[in-house]
Amino acid sequence: MLLEMRGIRKRFGGVVALHDGRLAVEAGEVHLLVGENGAGKSTLVKIAAGMLGADAGEMIWQGRRVRFQRPADAAAEGIAMVHQESLLAPHLSVAENIFLGREPRLPLGVVNRRRMREAAARLIEEHRFPLKPEWRVERLNPAGKQLVEICRAVQHGSSLLIFDEPTSALSGAETAEVFRIVRRLRERGMGVIYITHRLEELRHLGDRLTILRDGATVYAGPAGELTTEQIIRHMVGRELTAIYQRTPQPPGEELLRVEGLTRKPALHSVSFVLRAGEILGLAGLVGAGRTELCRALFGLDPVEQGRVWVEGRPVRIRSPREAVRAGLALIPEDRQRNGLAPRLPLGWNLTSAALDLVSRYGFLRAAEERRQWDDYIRRLRIRAESPRQLAGRLSGGNQQKVVMAKWLLRRARIFLFDEPARGIDVGAKAEVFQLMDELARAGAGILMVSSELPELVQVADRILVMRQGRLTAELGRGATQEEIMRYATLQTQGALWQGGEAAGQQEHS
Repeated sequence: MLLEMRGIRKRFGGVVALHDGRLAVEAGEVHLLVGENGAGKSTLVKIAAGMLGADAGEMIWQGRRVRFQRPADAAAEGIAMVHQESLLAPHLSVAENIFLGREPRLPLGVVNRRRMREAAARLIEEHRFPLKPEWRVERLNPAGKQLVEICRAVQHGSSLLIFDEPTSALSGAETAEVFRIVRRLRERGMGVIYITHRLEELRHLGDRLTILRDGATVYAGPAGELTTEQIIRHMVGRELTAIYQRTPQPPGEELLRVEGLTRKPALHSVSFVLRAGEILGLAGLVGAGRTELCRALFGLDPVEQGRVWVEGRPVRIRSPREAVRAGLALIPEDRQRNGLAPRLPLGWNLTSAALDLVSRYGFLRAAEERRQWDDYIRRLRIRAESPRQLAGRLSGGNQQKVVMAKWLLRRARIFLFDEPARGIDVGAKAEVFQLMDELARAGAGILMVSSELPELVQVADRILVMRQGRLTAELGRGATQEEIMRYATLQTQGALWQGGEAAGQQEHS
């Protein structure tokens, strides 16, 4: 037995994150840890990794009772963690990030950069990652950053490796590579804690399973003993037989028309129509151009040619400010970096895009702002201690709701959802998709990018498929996952690096 955690308790102000967290991990096993957002999974593993201190309970590491005061204490014992959100230094290279804090040095203490690059190259080659040691991390997309996180954790050498949603931003091929790495670590006798919201991964990877709900462990046992339905029931405490089902409705008037939108090499003459009351799915593999399309429509990236109409009026969107004025809203893939100010209260995040609606003569109306906070927290069922709670302290599902609430308050009519369910659990997904359905029924038009084909099949009214920056198909309701994949299949993998040599050879990822 490597690690045992018994009766772990942790409180953040008035919010109880854990009240009976239990976990037992053996050497040479992959231990799956699942539960809804806010169930306490991340809190539990952060205590194990020395990032947080427990208020009560005991932790036993290799037969010894321990209490880590900081991450360095856990690392010294052989516990490493790969985080869901990137904690890399963006201005440094891949090699520098892999060896950060443990750089090989020359006799006088100078960093041996040649040795560091060579060691990083061997590690990358061993795992067959599409990376280069000299690439700057800030130019990597989320998938590439995740691979660097894995390299860093593996290189440091550990007895226990914790993966927090490692595949949430990866393509199918990259996910298979992560599985291969995890299995290899298990064969070497390491223990692995693997947190995931993708229930289909459970059948391919895990030896044992622990389920958390509302801050307590509700199940611990072999991974193969429970069906998917039983796992969901343990996670949410209720039946979820049709999590993503949506009743179709006739589309309304035309809200958005796009013709010939081009931004080489990412987009090539993209044309489509979005109508009121419609959820239009956008499918494709990593590198297909889906995110680039959303960014171009929202004015984040300039386009070379193409025309856009909003509610029948021609518009020229060259900045996010102009997009907001035209009635567009973007819910980005990386909500922590691009959708929220995580170090500010959730209330301030909620009204950040609509300050003119809660101001008069240039001064904020505090009472009106608080009224809007309370209204949208109630309407979207945001679980928080108070509107003053920092947005970065919320669970992933509640962070997504705050981003949505921001644009609802702005009274947007065209919503661009880029991976709306990324990194959130099945219960939170159900709530997010229900809110999207309510938006559509209220007359909004939604363009929904998703890498999860079951979500698109069950939620979208129509599905557009992209491949190498071009639309290759438009599929109606009843489309199968096999059909979507046939039109989306790339002959080459999308580049992980967004510039230089990779950009010259392949499209941006």
